[in-house]
Amino acid sequence: MKPPPPLNYIRSFECSARHLSFTEAANELGYTQAAISNHVRALEQYLGRQLFIRYPRSLELTEMGEAFLPTLRQGLNQIDFATESVLAAVRNRTVVISCPTSLAENWLSRCIANFSKQNPEVEILLHGTIWEERTEQIADFVISIRRYDNKPEGALQLWEDRLALLCAPQFAAGPDAFKAPQDILKANWIAVHGRQELWQDMTTALGIDAAVNDKRLSTNSTNIALELAANGAGCLVTTLSLARIYMERGLLVEPFPNHVASPWNYYLSESQVSKGAVVKKVREWILAEAERFMPQSSQPDRTNSTVDF
Repeated sequence: MKPPPPLNYIRSFECSARHLSFTEAANELGYTQAAISNHVRALEQYLGRQLFIRYPRSLELTEMGEAFLPTLRQGLNQIDFATESVLAAVRNRTVVISCPTSLAENWLSRCIANFSKQNPEVEILLHGTIWEERTEQIADFVISIRRYDNKPEGALQLWEDRLALLCAPQFAAGPDAFKAPQDILKANWIAVHGRQELWQDMTTALGIDAAVNDKRLSTNSTNIALELAANGAGCLVTTLSLARIYMERGLLVEPFPNHVASPWNYYLSESQVSKGAVVKKVREWILAEAERFMPQSSQPDRTNSTVDF
């Protein structure tokens, strides 16, 4: 098996692609322009494909370069996160949390901001993920979203989530407003990859045949889906936990309030080696904020939990 290319080749390519300049990449990474150029050329020889189109004073990514870049950046981000986490572990007042980006932006960021105001001596390292990643050995806490038939062993469920049908305010007012559930067939249905079943659950509850709809948009990110809906691109079915901040700001409304039990929920897992008082303090804060976030009727029963943190 071919050995992997040196990491400095990878970083030189990523930095050059970000600046579209070998000179700017050299300034950032502390190499000469010639060294950056040689790193990239060596990487191209390793791959057997050209990554840049070279012009006299600029660069342009080839199709191969465009395709290679996102996965490469994700790998570099993981390396940087792992390095920072190891360094943070040396500092006894640092807590590392891994959480889906959608929840981190829509709920956990507010939760942690409030904690930080009252506990400025505690450093929080918050790592947002799009798809679930192997961060269990790095993070003190891992918040994951799982389907009811794939719950993480030994984890605490944050709340019982509900599904909501959402749209921009203009769809719920005026002469062309939705008046009956069937009217949503006139709009695009925005779906998130891996969560298409949410539309099926909602349309079943509303008495709509989902197969009739032929106008669809899709994305791999719930936050992108929320932004599409807020900008009038169509209707969206998602969890109330993610939709709430958009509803509070008046960016999204429910044309037909009909909350359906969500098959997906958020779970908090703690590293088995994270037993310090600081980690316990953050855990208790997160769980208390979770109880305040959703109605009490939507709180999971933790009284019989056998999880010992």
